[in-house]
Amino acid sequence: METRREVSAGGVVFQRGEDGIEVALAARRTRRGQLAWGLPKGGLDEGETLEEAAIREVREETGLEAEIEGSLGDIRYFYVWEGVRVRKSVHFFLMRAVGGDVARHDHEMEDVRWFPLAEALEHAAYRGEREVLQRAADRLG
Repeated sequence: METRREVSAGGVVFQRGEDGIEVALAARRTRRGQLAWGLPKGGLDEGETLEEAAIREVREETGLEAEIEGSLGDIRYFYVWEGVRVRKSVHFFLMRAVGGDVARHDHEMEDVRWFPLAEALEHAAYRGEREVLQRAADRLG
């Protein structure tokens, strides 16, 4: 089977609210039609750094402007798409929301919401992203 590599970048976008730390999650439909909540992320455009891609993807997918506070490492996984095995690595950053509005998310996302950090850990659909959220929680104290 043909194998292809993909690199993406994204972020755990947080804000400090009246009730503590909140995290923005974005939802899209899976191929089976289920709503899956996850972290905003996407591929790099030509010439783009990981950081630039993460900021752009967060803006596009969530409608939020955010600044990077540090790296949260990466996750790696495989999937098969149209008969090609894809080896994917996604680099995540801890990002503080500085503006924007989740109502302005792009068409790729069905919904974007703020969740209290503990709830975000429960709602995230994928194990690797839950691990990244836990790293963010540990860092944010």
